[in-house]
Amino acid sequence: MTDPHSLTTVEQLEALYGEVGEASRRKEVDHVHPAYRAMIEASPFCVLATSGPDGLDASPRGDPAGFVVVEDEKTLLLPDRRGNNRIDSLRNLVADPRMALLFLIPGKGETLRVNGRATIRTEPALLERFAMEGKPPRSVLVVHVETVYFQCARAIQRSRLWTSAAEGKLAAVPSAGAVLSALTDAAIDGEKYDRELPARQRSTLY
Repeated sequence: MTDPHSLTTVEQLEALYGEVGEASRRKEVDHVHPAYRAMIEASPFCVLATSGPDGLDASPRGDPAGFVVVEDEKTLLLPDRRGNNRIDSLRNLVADPRMALLFLIPGKGETLRVNGRATIRTEPALLERFAMEGKPPRSVLVVHVETVYFQCARAIQRSRLWTSAAEGKLAAVPSAGAVLSALTDAAIDGEKYDRELPARQRSTLY
């Protein structure tokens, strides 16, 4: 029996949501327009989305604003900084180069979306361009841009993303150590982990 409340076709979706507005259609381009370049250069944070044989991945990327370099209108350069060595995103890209970026700009409602394909490069000269504190990244993603468009501010406005931290709502969020302790039945000492984490992060930032 068909479930009348389950949407399974594009036609059903379009009937429910209606037509795409002119602005929403025209904001999408196949290159980094100067207006979009300004948004990328103002962003200190983005989310990298990838897909591979073992599933999906969405990974945070951040550095001082402008850390993603607009090499030209069809090419972005994204350094892959030191992390936890899971390399989930990179494993996916080796198998499937398709990827997407979501750029956030603190205090601004609009976000920027970039879809394309990426290759993983390790040329010494390229790595050296992105050195921070004398330490180059292990690799740089060369993103070949296919579509670019901004996302309207409604999600940021509804979530109050840029103001919620100031409202004291973080007290109930468990620390990294508390999460690890709970997941490992205290095999990992959560309090020790939290106590050592700030210094470890500072010393291994790059």
